[in-house]
Amino acid sequence: MSGTVADALTWWARTTPDFVAIDFDGDPVTYAELNTWADGVAATLRSDGVRPGDRVSIVAANSLEWCVAALAGFKIGAIVAPFNQRMVTRELAGLVEDCEPAVVYADEGAIEDRLREIRDEGAEFRLRTLQRDVRPLRGGAHPAVRNHVADLQDPTAIVYTSGTTGKPKGVIFTHGTIAGEMHEWHLIEGVEPQGLRALLVLPLFTAAGVIWNFCRVVLHGGTLFLQPGFVPGRALEVMAANKVTTLTGPPILFEQISRADGFEDADLTSLTTAHVGGARVPVDLLKTWMAKGVALRQIYGQTEIGGSATVMPRAEAHLHPEKCGYGGIFTKIRVVDPEGNDLPPNEPGEILLRGPGMMPGYWRNEEATREAFLDGWLRTGDIGVLDEQGRLTYVDRLKDMIISGGLNISPLEIEQVIQTMPGVKEVAVISVPDAKFGETPAAVVRAERPIEAAEVVEWCNERLADYKVPRYVVFVDGDLPRMASGKIAKRDLTRQYATLPETTAKVR
Repeated sequence: MSGTVADALTWWARTTPDFVAIDFDGDPVTYAELNTWADGVAATLRSDGVRPGDRVSIVAANSLEWCVAALAGFKIGAIVAPFNQRMVTRELAGLVEDCEPAVVYADEGAIEDRLREIRDEGAEFRLRTLQRDVRPLRGGAHPAVRNHVADLQDPTAIVYTSGTTGKPKGVIFTHGTIAGEMHEWHLIEGVEPQGLRALLVLPLFTAAGVIWNFCRVVLHGGTLFLQPGFVPGRALEVMAANKVTTLTGPPILFEQISRADGFEDADLTSLTTAHVGGARVPVDLLKTWMAKGVALRQIYGQTEIGGSATVMPRAEAHLHPEKCGYGGIFTKIRVVDPEGNDLPPNEPGEILLRGPGMMPGYWRNEEATREAFLDGWLRTGDIGVLDEQGRLTYVDRLKDMIISGGLNISPLEIEQVIQTMPGVKEVAVISVPDAKFGETPAAVVRAERPIEAAEVVEWCNERLADYKVPRYVVFVDGDLPRMASGKIAKRDLTRQYATLPETTAKVR
């Protein structure tokens, strides 16, 4: 049985050949052009000896060539395994060792040099560049390549987790998980063929990039407005000029767009799907976009469930901005205690998920796969609560919880309080060692006006139990470090401030 992204590409190239498939920052390519271009690259992969099930990796910035290389891999039944192009040589070498790609496409220059160094150390793969080996094939009259006939359970992509808990793990996506997830979201969001007009400013190598935006758009026969990176003013311009319907990202993305010149006058009524994930949506931000006729809707999910698992319905988003919905038509949610027993409403516990986008497992990691499942349900490692109606509220990462003097403290709860303080632009709360309590909260704050640490503590004292109030407050001038997904890189901050108690006095 067949049901692949490559099949969808071929179908739309045949039935709507002149419809724009991808617009890369003003450079459009139609479905017919995209399909023929991918045929040309697929032929070179086959000539390189790539066979169904072999891995094809891409290590490059967002580009049309990136998309074409991935589609070429899909066409011949290869497993597309993209890597973060910002990784250093050692990190890339670990991923190469893990998935053993037959071919790696890279951007010319520094990235190519890193991969050549890895190959010189003994790794076996053919190194190609997007600029020399993919770009010149654009516009050529390439013979059609017959798409590989795949089973739905066959792997088609590997997306590596961000590695916040250690070595990155490769999440397997099959043809069936991608098609099943997109079918469910099609029913929920009501997207018609050619009706999806998605803006992507996040990296393609993430699940939000290659799966949720790129594959989703091709399956629907829509248009992907792909950007090289995130520039708030440019994102606003593209949305307004092209009547973009879909934008997904962390709150900071929507916050920075709302501060761009021209936001107040821009017509954004076409934006019917504005999903926000990775952090809680501030109420003021929700109101700002609601005034533009756009409902920011809180999502919850993980790469292991396809990226997105649940979102608040449009009609309820403004009533419950902190909640993430009921699950999906086919995606179910449970909240359980450490023994796996379902908890009553409003009791915090670990979130379990099950649905069509759920991974079959991690690539070549049986131990991690076993640990990820409980009786067929995905263990998220996140804490949440379900209310009486079954709506999910995300509380925090299970491993991010601070245990101070035997009491559990949620960094997210503290962050939400500090974020409401006038003058605070960004905040991250991390755990630092404490001689008396084992560990204690520390707040890392970026402010837009002079603020004293004592002011932050006083603000928290009025709104939190005393044991939750940060004992250390650090101010930074620039943006907090972020992962490719847009989430704050707390692991980097924890490492940076590991000796904070030795160099900084407690505020209280």
